[in-house]
Amino acid sequence: MSPQSPRAFQGPTVDRRIMLKGLLGAAGVAALPTLAACSSSSKSTSSSGGAASGTVTLGSNASDAVPKRAFQAVYDAFQAKNPGIKVQVNTKDHDTFQEQINSYLQATPDDVFTWFAGYRMQFFAAKGLSNKINDVWDTIGNNFPQSVHDLSKGQDGNYYFVPIYYYPWAVFYRKSVFAAHNYTVPTDWNGFISLCEKMKSDGLNPIAFADADKWPAMGTFDQLNMRINGYQFHMDLMHGKAAWTDAKVKAVFDHWTQILPYHQPGYIGRKWQDAAQSLLAKKSGMYLLGTFIAQQFTNPADLDDLDFFAFPAIDPQWGQDSIEAPVDGFMLSKSPKNRAAAVKLLEFIGSADGEGAYLKVDNSYDALVNGYDTSGYNAIQKKSAQLFASAQHVSQFMDRDANPAFTSTVMQPQLQAYLQNPGSIGSILSSIEQQKQSIYNS
Repeated sequence: MSPQSPRAFQGPTVDRRIMLKGLLGAAGVAALPTLAACSSSSKSTSSSGGAASGTVTLGSNASDAVPKRAFQAVYDAFQAKNPGIKVQVNTKDHDTFQEQINSYLQATPDDVFTWFAGYRMQFFAAKGLSNKINDVWDTIGNNFPQSVHDLSKGQDGNYYFVPIYYYPWAVFYRKSVFAAHNYTVPTDWNGFISLCEKMKSDGLNPIAFADADKWPAMGTFDQLNMRINGYQFHMDLMHGKAAWTDAKVKAVFDHWTQILPYHQPGYIGRKWQDAAQSLLAKKSGMYLLGTFIAQQFTNPADLDDLDFFAFPAIDPQWGQDSIEAPVDGFMLSKSPKNRAAAVKLLEFIGSADGEGAYLKVDNSYDALVNGYDTSGYNAIQKKSAQLFASAQHVSQFMDRDANPAFTSTVMQPQLQAYLQNPGSIGSILSSIEQQKQSIYNS
């Protein structure tokens, strides 16, 4: 099945200076207006009558131990409040779930499924592979700032997504390692290179790295591209509007090649959890990853020793104005067998109780609901909230901002080709551009 052009359903590009007000529960934020524009035709009796019952099935990509337990806590809390409804969870390996999502949604999917905000949500909404949930947002709308409303809509203006948390990407390190070697946090590229060189001379892997799952390398590209070329060019590239053969893209790989010698060797066959363990064991000095790295720091003392900084500036024109902070959540399948119960579940997920049930188990993410009590946040969560609030622009990650067929069939193998042979980047970029034209224009 040919993917549609992203021009028809690009993800929203929201200036974060406007977007973030209210997102972190700041005092004084006005309540959002009633969503009068939502279509009444999509309403379910469950929104007001409480008549939902039976089993709601849920397809989940939360196969890792910590998020799997955390999501189960959400479902358990929901069932405790709705004893007439049972949540039947169908968990698949995270990467397999994503690779098979097209065929899954076109066959007989579960009533509700885990997915991502941004282009990837809008892609399946535009294809008719998910169900409108305006009725859900009639109930949960006041729980979220306008920015989250925008992230949850398809290009047709209807709601298709209920978020549960966000998590910034940053450069993680252990405070004790930095203190022992008298390292300082770099804020620009030259400082970053100097720190890498110092770490290498001290016997550390400067940058922990793993790409066995093929998606981590995309995070490095995103950071470099936004620092070198700015947020708007990055989004134009993701949406197929800019050419991969542009000299600006070549500059990204030129900078990446500068730091490749500082990457932990053997990364093609390593999973992200193993790279995180090298940071935990103080064998690596830094690791660019999402805050879910904290899931590997199970000892409270180790977690207290974990810290991070925003990826260093490269071009002063952009500084550190952009960050990567994906938003995860849930969608309703195209023809749910028990829509009433599914709506009840989605309403609970979009509440402070729903998000709180998750975050009590997995404290590596941050809440999205207005007025969430952050007094129990750990240091990483608090700093994540500050980083998120200070950013001018936030991307959702390459495989969420771009056409999913393009990222899975083109970018993942081509980035690995670059990692294994950096000198071939010219031909690699030509191949990417040629394949992009075919996919985005089909």
